[in-house]
Amino acid sequence: MPLTPAPFFTDVDPGPAGGHALWAKTSDDKRIRLGVWPKEGARGTVLMFPGRTEYIEKYGRTAAEFAARGLATLAVDWRGQGLADRLLDDPLIGHVDSFPDYQKDVATVMRAARTLNLPRPYFLVAHSMGGCIGLRAVMEGLGVQAAAFTGPMWGIHIAPHMRLPARILTKLMPRLGRGHSLPPGTKLTPYVLSEPFEDNQLTTDPELYDMMRLQSQAHPELQLGGPSFVWLGEALEETAHLAERAAPSLPCLTFVGTNERIVDVPRIHARMENWKGGQLRVIDGAEHEVLMELPEIRGPLYDEIAALFLNTATG
Repeated sequence: MPLTPAPFFTDVDPGPAGGHALWAKTSDDKRIRLGVWPKEGARGTVLMFPGRTEYIEKYGRTAAEFAARGLATLAVDWRGQGLADRLLDDPLIGHVDSFPDYQKDVATVMRAARTLNLPRPYFLVAHSMGGCIGLRAVMEGLGVQAAAFTGPMWGIHIAPHMRLPARILTKLMPRLGRGHSLPPGTKLTPYVLSEPFEDNQLTTDPELYDMMRLQSQAHPELQLGGPSFVWLGEALEETAHLAERAAPSLPCLTFVGTNERIVDVPRIHARMENWKGGQLRVIDGAEHEVLMELPEIRGPLYDEIAALFLNTATG
């Protein structure tokens, strides 16, 4: 498949040496961006599926952690975010026409991994929205040998009194021609630029919160604000659909913080209770982004994920 050089920002937290970015086209002609961090002598490749609003540069440090444990990394800018094609006239509104469209991005990632001859076997690490995309992908036979999910969006945390209004609005607003507008309580300003570190919902590590903020400030083209009504409605439908499907037969680790406030924690517990070969780790004191937590929290997580992957590769 054709892969061409793409911009790659290394001025803030660049990750391991040799990292670079490539453009790729999906089957429906969307341009997405891939981040590649090769590793000499790698014993496999991590396919990194980021969350909503994220971009490949944010995972430079993650790539460094996996490189130190003998693994290469391939990350993706999903359609509608990062430097991938934005889908609305206002590029700050997160949007997708249909949630299964993300599977076209997944297929492109897999073709790219093969085209680049990245070291096999392949493994999946999927965060938040990427966890929702990744769950469907592994249910449908994604060619990975094991998976790890962090704060996976297998449901969205919505206050009980707001659940019915949210569902009504996601059906009504598109019919009124306002499906591309922002739901109440969301904003165009990226979360890390609008919210102070104190009591933020992402991490208890001030250094990594500053890193996210600096990347966003240095490269405004990476910024993304709240989702559209269409995105929200699609996400609610997709997570409900996946909740009804059986877990795949795949070795799996899932991590969720005790202070998780973004995704639906009961859905995570329900899924992992019925995942043969899957294990749930509840991380004391952690927020949503467990891989970007304090060193004493994230270090053991990377160790356990890499151990699962490498043991699976040799088992």
